[in-house]
Amino acid sequence: MKLDVYKIDGTLTGRQVELNPEVFAVKPNDHAIYLAVKAYLANQRQGTAKTKERSEVRGGGRKPWRQKGRGTARAGSIRSPLWVGGGTVFGPKPRDYELKLPKKLKLLARLSALTYKAQNNQIVVVEDFNLEQPKTKEIFNILKALNLSDKKTLLLTGDYNKTIYLSGRNIPTLNVLEAQKASTYDILNNKVLLLQESALDLINKKFSHE
Repeated sequence: MKLDVYKIDGTLTGRQVELNPEVFAVKPNDHAIYLAVKAYLANQRQGTAKTKERSEVRGGGRKPWRQKGRGTARAGSIRSPLWVGGGTVFGPKPRDYELKLPKKLKLLARLSALTYKAQNNQIVVVEDFNLEQPKTKEIFNILKALNLSDKKTLLLTGDYNKTIYLSGRNIPTLNVLEAQKASTYDILNNKVLLLQESALDLINKKFSHE
């Protein structure tokens, strides 16, 4: 499969690039995608949620009233879970939500996601570009020229480019990442993949040999 290469002004360069079939034309595995996305979201969790049990709540060491003779229910502590301000029963405790997946499974999920993008014509290739200084307007004008300003877009660069990253981080519909760091979730959570030529070269070579 070949794609046209665009200039940053939205016009065609007259060149085409090949999508490696080992990367963009595999048999998609939906279950691998499910596991990869599940693991990604789980690994984003801090796992610091914590509530206090009755033994951890301050106070409540004294019996609030005598056992018999009041006509009210007996009580041994004002920090019982039955009381307002008392301890919590079976509340959350700090835990590690990390999920680890085999490398081959993560790769299969990523290739499946890239294949879906290629099948749905949701990949745009642009020639490599750089900015002299961080400027959101310049990145927005590039997206506008490519008819992507209103679409949730993932811009993948060949290497980390601080200027492009800083320019794009203030655009709500744009995410900027290095190509090799794009996860299955990143690929699927954006409508369009905007690839610099160097990023496509890296993906074609790296993911087909892993």
